[in-house]
Amino acid sequence: MNSHPSHQKLTRRGFMTGVAACAAAATLSAKDAKWQMKLSTSTVQFGSLPVEDACRKIAELGFEAVDIWCPFGKQCKHLTEVEKLGADGLKKILEENKLKLHAFSVYRGGYPKYAELLGKVGGGVAVRGSTKAAKGADLTATMKKFIESLKPQVELAEKHNSYLAIENHGNALLHTIDSFKAFVDNNDNPRLGIALAPYHLQTLKASVPEAIKISGKQLFFFYAWQKQKGKAQLPGIGTTDCVPWLKALAEIKFSRYVNPFMHHEPKPEEMAEALKKSRDYLIECYKKI
Repeated sequence: MNSHPSHQKLTRRGFMTGVAACAAAATLSAKDAKWQMKLSTSTVQFGSLPVEDACRKIAELGFEAVDIWCPFGKQCKHLTEVEKLGADGLKKILEENKLKLHAFSVYRGGYPKYAELLGKVGGGVAVRGSTKAAKGADLTATMKKFIESLKPQVELAEKHNSYLAIENHGNALLHTIDSFKAFVDNNDNPRLGIALAPYHLQTLKASVPEAIKISGKQLFFFYAWQKQKGKAQLPGIGTTDCVPWLKALAEIKFSRYVNPFMHHEPKPEEMAEALKKSRDYLIECYKKI
């Protein structure tokens, strides 16, 4: 009979065993769940085109999101165009092309100029540079001072639901592996992080995976960009094996976008062909991790 004490005991034991098994399975599933790579690219890759056409090209190539650039070189004026279009105009372009906004690159003009606009579009990452390089005993003190100087911009980012990412660059404060460590050790604000450019690390023969792991949760933007000439700057065209990069990103559970990138882009159709090849290569690399 169902009311027999031994039957009740067995049922409870079975129930608890089942609960434990489900919990273990859920834990295993969470542990083994594969990191999801997301891809974006930058409008400056199509700097000769109006921002609407650049976004259309990027969407046609299968990218999920876009990084919109400030005026750069002789042709790219995309953020200036977006200022004229306004937040609603940019939202319309993004919706029409089924693109998400990844970032504004604000190397020229600065973040404060674009902070309100970025917030009105829904927020995102604002990418900028650091300051002059420092070495040895001066590195930590200079990095602390630099991070302190960013407080007004970080507060602006919080106000406008955005994040500030500092790019590593040649002969800049954020450049060496030691400077990455100094930045991470002295930054405790969740709105401030790193935009990692492997190109500049490779000039030092520094380890890109090591820099990724040091950055950890403070990594907000990742350029898939190698130190080679012309289109060979792009993954899959240059000779760098990008599997270790993606493995490191998976290890830190990088939640933002992998952004194939190059400077001195060719004509739009040639650029589109190169970016397609790069995107396909990154997908193949992802399958290997």
